[in-house]
Amino acid sequence: MTDLRFDDSPVRPARRGSIFRRDRQNGKIFGVCAGMADALDIDVTLVRVAWIAGTLLGFGSLLLIYLAIALIAD
Repeated sequence: MTDLRFDDSPVRPARRGSIFRRDRQNGKIFGVCAGMADALDIDVTLVRVAWIAGTLLGFGSLLLIYLAIALIAD
């Protein structure tokens, strides 16, 4: 039997986009959109534009959701 616990394969770095965390360094206000873009592995500009459009079309309801995420997320 072979021992599969100690193989010679290289260790792969953790894939970005696996866990949502606020990105305070790349964020503009609280880093929520930057964190979402990082978790979804898409451009942060697309997330920001979608968030602004959703806020305007939803009569500000996404603004409350944004604030809730900013307070709840790490």
